[in-house]
Amino acid sequence: MADADDVRALALALPQVVEIESEGFDFRVADKGFVWSYPERRPVQRRVIRSDIAVLYVGDEAEKQALLLGEPDLFFTTPAYDGLPLVMLWLARVEQDRLRELVTDAWRMRAPSD
Repeated sequence: MADADDVRALALALPQVVEIESEGFDFRVADKGFVWSYPERRPVQRRVIRSDIAVLYVGDEAEKQALLLGEPDLFFTTPAYDGLPLVMLWLARVEQDRLRELVTDAWRMRAPSD
């Protein structure tokens, strides 16, 4: 099982990654976000940064739906993310190898191809 420290270690091991200052974690490559803490929005309250949930860039709607349908115990979404190529991941439920794969894939889709 994983946590925010695991995300940080994996993300920072990738080339050209920058961590943006935040209440949780927020990683970018070429000024493009690829994994960050989930900013949970609650009615009539200010948002809460959830470091136990990662938001991952997945590239497109087809990949998003494949993850949501194929691994519903790991991934979820909210109406605020409708139409966006992003999924939320429960860190406590994901194995280290799977997390490495997901973070690396998200990074690869956002990194420059030079």
